Amino acid sequence: MENLHQGVMLSFYCHTRARHDGVLLYEWLLEEARKQGIHGGSAFRAICGFGRHGVLREEQFFELTDDLAVKVEFLVDEPQAQALIDAVRRSHVDAVYAITHASFGMLGKSAS
Repeated sequence: MENLHQGVMLSFYCHTRARHDGVLLYEWLLEEARKQGIHGGSAFRAICGFGRHGVLREEQFFELTDDLAVKVEFLVDEPQAQALIDAVRRSHVDAVYAITHASFGMLGKSAS
């Protein structure tokens, strides 16, 4: 496979309305990654789930549950992942993270 890169998928999990320095935490994470030169990241909102306390939360039609999770995800090399984790740790942010080894590449016009 050509143009396949080896790295990691770094994912952070936080609550929808969690804030850091007055900014929504998922936005803060994306901005911090951008400042560090990471080329892209995405935030995904959960529609249903439970956390360490075992309480099932789900999005309702007329009300949005503040306790649902947001996953912020980056495909990066290991040094970039470690640098971002270190920055989050230094900022005393409350978040769960996961690192998974990943192979990734680009397809289409922008790949050439």
